[in-house]
Amino acid sequence: MKEQKPFKTWHLIFLILVIVISIGHKIYSSLWPKATLKVAGQEMRVLVADNYNHRLKGWSGRKDMGKYGGMLFVFPERSNHAMVMRDMHFPLDIIWLDGNKIVDIAPSLPPEPGISEEQLTIYRARAASTLVLELPAGFKDRTGLKIGDIIEIHKY
Repeated sequence: MKEQKPFKTWHLIFLILVIVISIGHKIYSSLWPKATLKVAGQEMRVLVADNYNHRLKGWSGRKDMGKYGGMLFVFPERSNHAMVMRDMHFPLDIIWLDGNKIVDIAPSLPPEPGISEEQLTIYRARAASTLVLELPAGFKDRTGLKIGDIIEIHKY
């Protein structure tokens, strides 16, 4: 009868390797890059959604922005990017940027928690953009932020 211990050992090593890689990938994908921006004279730290999974998730399921002033969505191409309030629990101002110039603003958008994907309100900019910045609702009105203003992106 053949010894099967080497096969079992190899099998166990392979299984452990798959588990470690899976956990590492999960941890890596949950880490969000950060950036420092200057918006309407105010410096703020924001989360950066620079990959598909982060752009899809956004603020979904969170009760608030925590210690961050907003979220910067970085897209791989210049386009008329659509945004939704998927599983949101707080309102937002959405700012579309072409480079660092504001090209459109949708202020004080209401949250849509529990709404099906097909029923979500789709918000589109009137101009092509490369970035989208989500800020707390009312930020535009409090600061006088307007189309044509420049947002400084310091650390990204």
